[in-house]
Amino acid sequence: MIPLPAAVCPQLVEALISLGGKPHSIHAGWFLISVANLVVIVLMIVAFLLALFLPFPRERDDE
Repeated sequence: MIPLPAAVCPQLVEALISLGGKPHSIHAGWFLISVANLVVIVLMIVAFLLALFLPFPRERDDE
């Protein structure tokens, strides 16, 4: 695989995601959060729960 220059990566991201629009937010009473921040928080919680409940890899005893 050919490594891409660092200047090309932001252009690729901007081509996939429109960065020029109005930011979307969720507002419920006193609670106001952007959708992007909410997605990041949910993904962090999912990763934490997976780390808690997935079995930790161990060496198998051959006894």
